Amino acid sequence: MEDDKIVDLFLSRDEQAITETSKKYGKRLRRIASDILCDNEAAEECENDAYLKTWNLIPPHEPRTYLFAFVGRIIRHCALDICKANRRQKRYAVYSELTQEMQECIPAPNSTEAEMDRLCLKELLETFLDSCSEEQQRVFVRRYWYFESVESIAKRYGMTQSKVKTVLFRMRKKLKENLKNGGYSL
Repeated sequence: MEDDKIVDLFLSRDEQAITETSKKYGKRLRRIASDILCDNEAAEECENDAYLKTWNLIPPHEPRTYLFAFVGRIIRHCALDICKANRRQKRYAVYSELTQEMQECIPAPNSTEAEMDRLCLKELLETFLDSCSEEQQRVFVRRYWYFESVESIAKRYGMTQSKVKTVLFRMRKKLKENLKNGGYSL
């Protein structure tokens, strides 16, 4: 079923919308949560939470042309919330490792000013990714948005793990430099 028809089901409050979303995107959504949490049961719980949040967000939103991205963002945030809760309880996931990698480039905001810089940072990140090759963009997004392992990325794109690590290292270094040049203080 097409995304716009699924959104119409959500808008008409038809529970079939959740079934259709699950049929079309369930496996991919669980994969996002599973890659972040490294726990299939928690990933299924995130998936259910994401469907409920999607149900509550449509309407007012109508993601007719970007339903997967809409629900994918929701499930990603659900998984990250579980990671944060686990981190408070000293149960670390891949999230902690990746956060540490990116802290070299982008420190966590610790003041109101840092939060105000969010829009500037977003623009700098988009400009940075636009300046990268398509392969670099894919590797970067797979690692830092989808939390995919280096091994999985290497397999997906027919690269060695060493090459993936090198690409990521160089991109983090270039990102840090671009952020400094863009006036973003690190």
